[in-house]
Amino acid sequence: MATARTSPTVRRRRLAAEMRKLRAARAVNLDEVARGSDVGRTTVYRIEQASHAPRVNDIRALCMYYGVSDEHSEVLVTLARESRLRGWWQRPGTGIPAWFETYVGLEEEASDLRIYEPELITGLLQTESYYRSLLRIDPSLPELSGREHDRRVEVRLKRQERLTGPDAPKLWVILNEAALRREVGGPIVMKAQLDHLVELSRPRNITLQVLPFSAGAHAGVDGFFHILGFPEQADPSVVYLQFRRGSLYLEEPEDLIEYTEIYEHLRAVALSPDQSTELIERIAAEAR
Repeated sequence: MATARTSPTVRRRRLAAEMRKLRAARAVNLDEVARGSDVGRTTVYRIEQASHAPRVNDIRALCMYYGVSDEHSEVLVTLARESRLRGWWQRPGTGIPAWFETYVGLEEEASDLRIYEPELITGLLQTESYYRSLLRIDPSLPELSGREHDRRVEVRLKRQERLTGPDAPKLWVILNEAALRREVGGPIVMKAQLDHLVELSRPRNITLQVLPFSAGAHAGVDGFFHILGFPEQADPSVVYLQFRRGSLYLEEPEDLIEYTEIYEHLRAVALSPDQSTELIERIAAEAR
């Protein structure tokens, strides 16, 4: 039986959406909410943006101001309590950058992930040696000690455990052919990484496609993105974009529609899963 997951990041996001709906239904601005509930304007804003773990008393006060029923109020208070828990990725010493904690929290409860990666093998499919090679050449990490490298690797391997667990998400990955041919860590490391991809293409919950050079220009030329879906209807999908020192989350319906259409285009022009595996095997053979 699959294990139910409760990510505080997802609970915080759900609570934020509920609080935004309540304010919209009341047709009041942040200043009016702050005056009427005695909860600071900045606090109300942060709760609605899911940027911090809200205090239970603040949620109770807001529920009273909005005239929420006792039953609904308790649901929201429970979400507030759960959002204040600490996930394994938020414990001291994990080495996860603060800006990346939100993504790991969302990934922890996601039921399906659709990923497009143009330059590198995506993190969930990387071997340890491949990832260590990337850490060594990253110019933004010059001061990291060997132990700090180890902690980052431990987090990466911990995230990968979900792929084979009882609650494994459905993972669909499209890799640009460039990611397969860009040698990372030398031929031995790269050969092992490519062989690993072939093995990962076999589980039923993982689908791997390659976007070949022959596809020419395509809808994903703007670069990497992830679409995360969740098991509960109350938690809508989110598009994740990452840049050098941070990340961006797109949750508006029009953004989700646009990126879903882009992903469907990439699926259509990419090689089939079987053809993709054959190409990876050919490139691996060349790496010997």
